[in-house]
Amino acid sequence: MAGQLQASAGAAARSRVRVQGEPVAGYPEVPPETLRGEARRITVVGEAVLHRRCRAVTEEEFGTPELARLVDDMFAAMWVAEGVGLAANQIGVDLQAFVWDCLDEGGVRHVGHILNPVLDEPAAGARRLVGAEEGCLSVPGPYVELDRPDVAVVRGRDLEGRPLVVEGHGYFARCLQHETDHLYGSLYIDRLSHRGRRAALRRMEDRKEQVFAKRATRAEELGRLRDGR
Repeated sequence: MAGQLQASAGAAARSRVRVQGEPVAGYPEVPPETLRGEARRITVVGEAVLHRRCRAVTEEEFGTPELARLVDDMFAAMWVAEGVGLAANQIGVDLQAFVWDCLDEGGVRHVGHILNPVLDEPAAGARRLVGAEEGCLSVPGPYVELDRPDVAVVRGRDLEGRPLVVEGHGYFARCLQHETDHLYGSLYIDRLSHRGRRAALRRMEDRKEQVFAKRATRAEELGRLRDGR
């Protein structure tokens, strides 16, 4: 998911952090996962891997170096693209996994990963829709107003296969829903009217080269950070 709240980070927000859903004293501004990973190319709407349901992580894959490397690469790609969330199929990998580094409206920073996520359905009468602008790293450029529930609970597993439950409110809830959608082969523009989808894709064509150029600059910046320059 493309990010709009990241610019409002700061010392106060960084001091309130939840990693894997649990509060911690703090977390590096550039996550260690990002520095370990390789920023792979982000797929763009129309590529087949974005439009089909991803396969589940198998028992044999949990705890493997390959799975840990994938999560690191997803963090690196998300950082380069200035996103707040990214799913595995957004770097071309057919696997039920996504990562996030997302501020909510209260200034709390949420960082983590989840595998084989399942989104809880809101209880009857408890579903409250909130409209907000939403963008996607695989639809580079446009932001569109979209209604989503203001609370989300996602259940899945971590890299080692341990059960994981993550709850989000407001903007972070939107992020969790957006990324779970990706793993079912759905993009946010698929929730728009036919007319709205066409308008978003036109705006993408107008802006994508500018977005790609900025990502290239960020990739160079990440390389300098790794080198300690």
